[in-house]
Amino acid sequence: MSDARELLAGVHVAPSILAADFGSLRERVADVLAAGARVIHVDVMDGHFVPSLTMGPPAVDALAATVHDAGAIIDVHLMVERPERHVGEFAAAGADSITFHAEATPDLALTAAAIHDAGCTAGLAVNPGTPASALAAMAAMIDVALCMTVSPGRGGQEFIAGSPAKVAAVRDAVGDGTAVEVDGGIDVQSAPLCRAAGANLFVAGSAIFAARDPAGAYAELAASLAGDVTR
Repeated sequence: MSDARELLAGVHVAPSILAADFGSLRERVADVLAAGARVIHVDVMDGHFVPSLTMGPPAVDALAATVHDAGAIIDVHLMVERPERHVGEFAAAGADSITFHAEATPDLALTAAAIHDAGCTAGLAVNPGTPASALAAMAAMIDVALCMTVSPGRGGQEFIAGSPAKVAAVRDAVGDGTAVEVDGGIDVQSAPLCRAAGANLFVAGSAIFAARDPAGAYAELAASLAGDVTR
């Protein structure tokens, strides 16, 4: 966990495999790792908390060796009901960081503790309609605060224009000791706005994996952060 916490404290673009070609998933992930990515983001959707249904622990297991051999980590984003029931499976599959939604479980502290007990760093996400203040009481119990910059549930959405103000409020709510991650519509235009507002982790799916050259798209997005990306 200590290595993941140290890495997540830096500035990183986190390619999301939700937008990748699953027929050549390891190869595409290897491409962005070779380009410098050190956080690979896995979006898990259950068809209940959000309408879409995506992947489970086998996807993490399939990528774990490739990611870890590159000195990178797997950042799992659980968009699922009762996430505490799934923590153990994802940790066992190779997750290094697990983020759950404040709206998805009645016991935030129990879920964060379960993630830490499983050896992972713990993240707490809030939807666009949930105030940043919902994170304040959990700041001492989490390593990552994820501010959704689109409504969760599907890739390729347009960045919500008012998100930088929300990101700034999230940063104020959790302080400097917690990583602030943004997810949704992140590209070379929106990432610098979120960086200026206090974010340090930038999840990007379509902007990277929908490009003809994902490694080049990763490098371009990293460059848009004015050299801040941690090497």
